[in-house]
Amino acid sequence: QVQLVESGGGLVQAGGSLRLSCAASGRAFSGYRMGWFRQAPGKDREFVGYITRSGSATLYADSVKGRFTISRDNPKNTVYLQMNSLKPDDTAVYYCAAGSSYTVVDGTVPEKYGYWGQGTQVTVSS
Repeated sequence: QVQLVESGGGLVQAGGSLRLSCAASGRAFSGYRMGWFRQAPGKDREFVGYITRSGSATLYADSVKGRFTISRDNPKNTVYLQMNSLKPDDTAVYYCAAGSSYTVVDGTVPEKYGYWGQGTQVTVSS
């Protein structure tokens, strides 16, 4: 079992920045690929990006590439999502997730992640 708790959401103006954190407890954090997803009202949960177990590689959705950065600190059992140049379209509830899969495609699919945080709201005003 892995428990995940997100923090750092809030209200920000367009063009601003936020850093989300996801603290993990339970089984070995470094054994999981960590993903970030988001869900806006009335829309499906959307892949944002993931980071590999060691932190050596990341993958991002085209919509956030160049603006968002995922990092992790395995000794601190924490993964981060740095969001810059925020746009109103980035408004959503953001979730971190822990998964055991290895393929690139599986890393983009919510169903391949077994553990989820409760989510944190990010609102970007225009």
